[in-house]
Amino acid sequence: MANSSSAHRLDGQHVVFFSWRDTTNPEGGGAELYLDQIAHGLVERGARVTIFSAEHDAAPRDEVRDNIRYVRRGSKLSVYLRGMLSLATRRFGHVDVVVDVQNGLPFLTRLFTRRTVVVLVHHVHREQWPVVFPGRAGKVGWWIEKTLAPRVYRNCQYVAVSQATREELIELGVDAERIAVVHNGTTPPPPVAVERAAVPTICSVGRLVPHKQVEHAIDAWAHLRTELPGLRLVIVGDGWWSEELQEYAAQFDRVGGITFKGHVSETRKQEIYASSWVLALPSLKEGWGLVIGEAGNHRTPCVAYSSAGGTRESIADGVSGVLVENKAEFVEALRRLLIDRAELERLADGALEMSRRFTWDHAHGSFAQVLTRAMAGERLDKQDPDEVR
Repeated sequence: MANSSSAHRLDGQHVVFFSWRDTTNPEGGGAELYLDQIAHGLVERGARVTIFSAEHDAAPRDEVRDNIRYVRRGSKLSVYLRGMLSLATRRFGHVDVVVDVQNGLPFLTRLFTRRTVVVLVHHVHREQWPVVFPGRAGKVGWWIEKTLAPRVYRNCQYVAVSQATREELIELGVDAERIAVVHNGTTPPPPVAVERAAVPTICSVGRLVPHKQVEHAIDAWAHLRTELPGLRLVIVGDGWWSEELQEYAAQFDRVGGITFKGHVSETRKQEIYASSWVLALPSLKEGWGLVIGEAGNHRTPCVAYSSAGGTRESIADGVSGVLVENKAEFVEALRRLLIDRAELERLADGALEMSRRFTWDHAHGSFAQVLTRAMAGERLDKQDPDEVR
């Protein structure tokens, strides 16, 4: 498939994304960056794009930025109801295609419009529901995701960001021929004048929420600090679990070896990647793991759990990073890379090469193809000859 903006044009077509967050949201993460990138790619191909998401204090309720219209209404939970009502009452004007971003809960847009609906899924939340919402709330959420959503969207085109997510959707009953895979791209980093740290340094980058399991990185630091004097752990990101994590780290760290950076600028984030020896990603679930490619841009390999799903595609095990099965292996993999500089350098080369395999230009074209084919009433899956990969 051609990667230029001339392929799969969407001239004048109005694409409306429904997402619980956008990139300006303080709790935004990789899924929101994916949304932002895809939206910009569609604008380049002539589409009119609206993003509907929850409102927050860091951005106005309505704005137009980079030719993308942002409409922010409702809270973290009421955003779903506000989205349904806005679509039902045609507050977005004429709509050609709706993209329902299902982050666990769908917006049920299929029930409120006759226009084409495409469902975007980063990963299935089976393991996350009982962690984030213990008890009945989690069970209800999981029922909506595994039972209600596949029924509501039974005739809709799906987009998954990895083959692992595609397989999970098939397990939920979504027809395989309706699921296309459009991988994340990797944004070339800005130049940074930072060298690798003189002491062993681990970074952990992402939202600070329970299912990211940053505690595993803290435990690894506590286990390895005696063997590796001066070992540092730099934690980048913020979230509602931040205070609990800092209290947890304080039990082990009396020397300032663990640093919580909170939200940082893009340049500062790139500097942290560049200065770190290895990225620790102990997340319970990742649709892809955008931070893996970002770190790889700076020759910083990643250690992650293979059971997270998308990590099996964003990491070439033993080539660009290390995939492990349990916490003990996670700690040991970090230990091995921090001690064996030759092995670290070998994986660093692989991480850089891997980061260059996936481009946003390709993702833009692939997503645009999915939308144009869906609006034409055609199904698209991973076997399509135009290679929506």
